[in-house]
Amino acid sequence: MHPNSQDQDFPWWLVVAGIIALIAGWQIVADDLYSQIFATVLKGVKITVLVTIVAFLSAATVGLLLAVMSLSKSLVLRQIARFYIEIVRGIPILVLLFYIAFVGAPALVAAINLAIEPLGFDAMRTRDLSLMWRAILALTIGYSAFIAEVFRAGIQSVDTGQLEAAKALGFTGWQRFRLIVFPQALRTILPPLGNDFIALIKDSSLVSVLGVADVTQLGKIYASGSFRYMETYNIVAVIYLMMTIGLSLALRVLERRLRERRR
Repeated sequence: MHPNSQDQDFPWWLVVAGIIALIAGWQIVADDLYSQIFATVLKGVKITVLVTIVAFLSAATVGLLLAVMSLSKSLVLRQIARFYIEIVRGIPILVLLFYIAFVGAPALVAAINLAIEPLGFDAMRTRDLSLMWRAILALTIGYSAFIAEVFRAGIQSVDTGQLEAAKALGFTGWQRFRLIVFPQALRTILPPLGNDFIALIKDSSLVSVLGVADVTQLGKIYASGSFRYMETYNIVAVIYLMMTIGLSLALRVLERRLRERRR
């Protein structure tokens, strides 16, 4: 069997998914109940997208910093990074969400007040930090630990011979990282980063337990008020599938182009 035969398979799954999407779309257009549910739940897409993008960008930034720390020559920095990564990865996202929302956020506000009150600023109240931003902070902390491992693996995949050559040419550590390490590592880490982004879209639904008005929360509210659970959660599932399958297909195209460039 050809090693890439699986990549050459006709995407029958996509055909089936397309047929299901057409049926769902027709149902939404033709049925007034489905149209009403869709219009209601769709209002939460903005919050879902906002939470996902902000949390992912923040987690990627923290994750890159952790990856660099874990590969540092400093024993202290390496141990701090490993401690953070291993501890955070061992905590379920839902538990982390509750902990940050109801323990971490009040502690953060108290710390901020200790810093600003001596300067004459008004004290900040815990409720001033909205539940949505607490959820974003929790997702950032949770996903940064996983993304850090992705960055670390990508950085370590770069040929050390190139680094030695750059060092011999007088490149500084920052120049070696910016011009040689990171561009090459980025090609390796883009696919798993894309998978993490898709996973974060799904995990963003957990913010509904805090009452954040995302797709899941609006669906929950509508279903509990109308008792139309099947119809409502059908619509919720369709909306998430539209986002995740679309991104998954884009990710496959990106992976294919990256493979072609390497040849």
